[in-house]
Amino acid sequence: MRFVEVTIAAFVLSMTTSVQAGKKAEPSVVGAPFGHLEHGGEVTLFTLTNQAGAEARIINYGAILVSLKVPDRHGHLRDVVLGYDDLAGYVHDKAFLGAIVGRYANRIAGGKFTLDGKTYQLELNNGPNHLHGGSGGIYTRLWTAEPRVGHDGPSVKLTYVSPDGEEHYPGRVALTVTYTLTADNALRIEYHGTTDKPTILNLTHHSYFNLSGDPTQTILDEELTIDAQQTTPIGPTMIPTGKLAPVAGTPMDFRHPTRIGARIDAADEQLAFAKGYDHNWVLDGHGKLRKAAEVFDARSGIVMQVLTDQPGLQFYSGNFLDGTIHGKHGIVYQRRTALCLEAQLFPDTPNHPQFPSATLRPGQTYRQTTIYKFATR
Repeated sequence: MRFVEVTIAAFVLSMTTSVQAGKKAEPSVVGAPFGHLEHGGEVTLFTLTNQAGAEARIINYGAILVSLKVPDRHGHLRDVVLGYDDLAGYVHDKAFLGAIVGRYANRIAGGKFTLDGKTYQLELNNGPNHLHGGSGGIYTRLWTAEPRVGHDGPSVKLTYVSPDGEEHYPGRVALTVTYTLTADNALRIEYHGTTDKPTILNLTHHSYFNLSGDPTQTILDEELTIDAQQTTPIGPTMIPTGKLAPVAGTPMDFRHPTRIGARIDAADEQLAFAKGYDHNWVLDGHGKLRKAAEVFDARSGIVMQVLTDQPGLQFYSGNFLDGTIHGKHGIVYQRRTALCLEAQLFPDTPNHPQFPSATLRPGQTYRQTTIYKFATR
């Protein structure tokens, strides 16, 4: 079921222009109406504020992060994620701005996989592929929210039960996603999932980041580091070949801080397939929470570290932002004005048994932790 918004809350997001971070205060979570859905259900915006004044805003529609304000090197708050001013933007969004996507994040070739001898056919919503759980994925659903302030900081726990057969996936899957804004300006995202029959599950967070806080500027001058020796190279339809390829000597080598724009238009087959970067990196240290990537913006001085326990990181350089999206404050999002760093399993994993498995069975629990941590220099 797709939702269509009929009423917009009077709540207006604050301007992206930086404002002075306030004095230290008690951490808090405040809820406010954000509209309602045609088929029922009120959408609430939860504002998480930590002791330093950093702020994350999350709605229970799609478990979407709509705003993330962190201090720059001068102590001014900057909103570093793309988004929309109102619920209508998110209901009609096709770019997955700020969403938790799944049941299967990334692409599945032909929308088809076989599990325990049975073949399942999913929707083809990305050319010949299935992408991010389909057009009715969990990012289009109304989640139940439980806000709280704990010893780790303000948080909101979001719960959704995906019924058996939803978007043609097997199993009734119970999901929780908890956002916590910690005292040291980190946004921690914890995922849990269980099922009543064998299925596949692979979730990720799909924010578009621009650490300058100015989404009229590209991210080409931001410096990126990815702790990975290999990628999973793709073919012309963006599906992995099944092989692993070393990054050394290629435009995929971000083992040391590198301008995103330094090699993005190089004469390279991989870059040509994706019109830039839209690839999975095979992270070092699979299975434990560790730093996977770092981004630095010299304009704002903001540094973002990505920590995760996942085996893969999809780096997308906003190649398909094309000026058709009117975001916050009417800003038009142009090509390469934001980047995504999506911690997850590898693309098309169900069709590559040599990749880390996406299978979830009754009695097992899907768990993931990913952290976006902010500092300045």
